[in-house]
Amino acid sequence: MEVEFVGAAHEVTGSCHLVRANGATIALDCGLFQGRRQESREKNAQLPASLAAADAIVLSHAHIDHAGRIPFLVARGFDGPIYCTPATRDLCAIMLADSAHIQVKDAEYLERRGREHAPPLYDQRAVVQTLNQMVSVPYNHPITVGPGAVATFQDAGHILGSASVSLDLTEAKTKKRLVFSGDVGRRGLPIIRDPQPPSGADAVIMESTYGNRDHVSVEGARVELARVVNEAAARGGRILVPAFAVGRTQELVYDLRSLIEANLIPALPVFVDSPLATRATGVFELHPDAYDRTEVGVRTLGQLFRDESIRYVRDATESKGLNSARGPMIIISASGMAESGRIQHHLIHGAPDPRNTVLIVGFQAEHTLGRRIVERRPILRILGEDVPLRARVEILNGYSAHADRVELRMWLDTVKKTSPNLGPVWLVHGEPAAQTALRDVLMADGYRVHAPAPHTVETF
Repeated sequence: MEVEFVGAAHEVTGSCHLVRANGATIALDCGLFQGRRQESREKNAQLPASLAAADAIVLSHAHIDHAGRIPFLVARGFDGPIYCTPATRDLCAIMLADSAHIQVKDAEYLERRGREHAPPLYDQRAVVQTLNQMVSVPYNHPITVGPGAVATFQDAGHILGSASVSLDLTEAKTKKRLVFSGDVGRRGLPIIRDPQPPSGADAVIMESTYGNRDHVSVEGARVELARVVNEAAARGGRILVPAFAVGRTQELVYDLRSLIEANLIPALPVFVDSPLATRATGVFELHPDAYDRTEVGVRTLGQLFRDESIRYVRDATESKGLNSARGPMIIISASGMAESGRIQHHLIHGAPDPRNTVLIVGFQAEHTLGRRIVERRPILRILGEDVPLRARVEILNGYSAHADRVELRMWLDTVKKTSPNLGPVWLVHGEPAAQTALRDVLMADGYRVHAPAPHTVETF
């Protein structure tokens, strides 16, 4: 039995791992690479023959760096089943369609500007076909995904529908369980349940995004959010938040609404300026079965994301009008790493104003606009323009949906308690510095840990 690490090896994006056993090939995720645009386009367009020949895909969750390349694979002839949770399928329906739309529009923009032609990886037809091939499987319900291969989803606590995967493999008379963490969430997040680590692993593929960092507590993040809002309101400025449309946006809306109700912040208008986030919020409202009921009261389920202070912006004209509106306000807009979407236009207009705040609430990969904001570059290149960054930059890592190094160790320790034959632990979905730090800590605890390079093949 072997694993080939096709993506998210020594980097955060492009999650994809090929498992081979009993003559079958199972792909765990098939996500888009993100970062330097030309480099990412080239990597995304390279489709290994082994990936195209996979028998099935087992998808951990709907984020684009995990699911975003599946329609490209389908457009190139993959016709096998794609297994995921029901909420993941519903989120993919809107997120993959949005991804196709952005790619088509980007290609048209480059063509109008007379730049090198970069055709989209896929269109809406490929997205529809992808959805037709998806098979919804509830948590804790084993399902055969290939010859001698049975997958079970456990709640990863990362976003709505996110899962860790137990893959039980049988080859000849040998039986082994490979556990894939997916993206591990945090304990105590609003709305989403806490992670439920799998058991009985013989080998583990584990994410390591924050393997060298500790987060502020969830409650501490709410306190910091209130501080940022109050200070920006006192300056008469606006708060611009690049936020992932799925998960992060809904958590922020929930907390802002709670802070306003508790009179801890002024009732500033909150604009969710993202059609995708608006549609994603609708998907959240369709899946109250996935909520943490100890955090979310049954009577409030229908009003979690709705309030007179919260306004959802769909129309592009209304979005543009926000840039000329006066007074303090909060604008939450995709994309989460500021690499595309309406947030770029808000940054062009808002970043030069020292009264404003750019609030970073999630991981920013290398070579993204979001990372350059975190680094407080004095000049930002946005849509071909040089934009001075004079606004205040605030970073709240407590809003990350990824476990930090302490939480990752807790997750793995829980797996180990029920895994007397635990062998290798492979770290993926992390930059080298984070992986090295986490590897050293885990090895000191007695784990056999490796951080495989791209296209490394490991046996277990």
